[in-house]
Amino acid sequence: MLCGGKDDLEVVVVGAGAAGLGAALRLAAARVSFNVFEARGRAGGRAHTVTDEEFPLDLGCGWLHSADRNPWTQIAADAGFTIDRTLPAWGTQSFDLGFTAVDQDAFALASRRFHERLEAIDPNDTDCSAAELLEPDCRFNPLLNAVSTYVNGVELDFISVQDSNRYADTGVNWRVAEGYGTVIAAQAAGLPIRLNCPVTLIDHRGKRLAIETVLGTVTADAVIVTVPTPLIAAQKIRFRPELTDKVAAASVLPLGLADKLVMAVDVPELLPIDGHLIGDPDRTATGSYHLRPFGRPLIEGFFGGQMAHELEAAGPGAFFDFAIAELVDLFGSGIRARVRPLVETGWARDPLAQGSYSYALPGHADARGILAAPVDDRLFFAGEACSPHDFTTAHGAYLTGVEAADETIALGPRGI
Repeated sequence: MLCGGKDDLEVVVVGAGAAGLGAALRLAAARVSFNVFEARGRAGGRAHTVTDEEFPLDLGCGWLHSADRNPWTQIAADAGFTIDRTLPAWGTQSFDLGFTAVDQDAFALASRRFHERLEAIDPNDTDCSAAELLEPDCRFNPLLNAVSTYVNGVELDFISVQDSNRYADTGVNWRVAEGYGTVIAAQAAGLPIRLNCPVTLIDHRGKRLAIETVLGTVTADAVIVTVPTPLIAAQKIRFRPELTDKVAAASVLPLGLADKLVMAVDVPELLPIDGHLIGDPDRTATGSYHLRPFGRPLIEGFFGGQMAHELEAAGPGAFFDFAIAELVDLFGSGIRARVRPLVETGWARDPLAQGSYSYALPGHADARGILAAPVDDRLFFAGEACSPHDFTTAHGAYLTGVEAADETIALGPRGI
């Protein structure tokens, strides 16, 4: 049998990312009979830490956003992980390289004015794209678009203003020295998780649900689905009867793309600890570079939007070629011999993710609620795309997973 002799459960959780683990932890605490089916060979989903040479490297989420209220902060602290409270230097340009202090101040003003226009949109106003709020012919529009590719994974043309304004951010951003992905994956210990076991069909026609996997079929009273929106939109998991409203909602909540390149620096003392550089402030297609994170001899490059798609498509090494060209423009040709690539990501090429984090297309801010809504009090949906105020984040995913689990537990008399 599929589950070590048990194929009849109270709850099935589909996916062992931050949302699925959040649900599983809550179900375990309530002593509910459940299993988690994960298509990957590891837990964590889009949270993934690897170790190259001696350092843990976060290939997925790396920042504890809204860290002062982020549940992962307490989870990490309770488990003995090291929380680094050094604030990010995203708004600075180390050495003022290629971006004078005067221009940095002017960009900060342009950015502030853009966000004031964005936040002035009334919740009852007609939705529009964030790009419509750019000041015409502003010299900093390319850089505002570049920042959007880092934050949203896409350029401003694709961003719903109403959705953007619903995002809640305390502005506190910390990191975990051992890796955010390490913290999240560690929660899988002791949970009933079946890896390398993708779910292919959820049949909800009968009194009990039938969940088909590549390893067999189980039945359950309820299912919590936590997979990324592209998989729902493409019906990689089929529902019988079909859930056309879920497919439609997922299709207007696609995943933007943000990729990372981590490079080793042979002479790190030449760079400031936790410094930052924008490759070319005059372009949208440019990288954001975190210098010596945690004081380590590394540079972490961040690339988003259309540029990230193009670099992924160009094949292995394209991110490094792009990054080293920008670093040479900033530091001179001598930097070329002092930097070497360690690891790069390709989240769009990952068939189980197909991107990094969700955004709502203009006019579709309400799709998050449609995606998250339970079906017949038996099918529940969780994940960062289902979060009304914490989307794009691992804590948003976790909280929706906990909420979905609580809803299944509350069904009580039916056997849950």
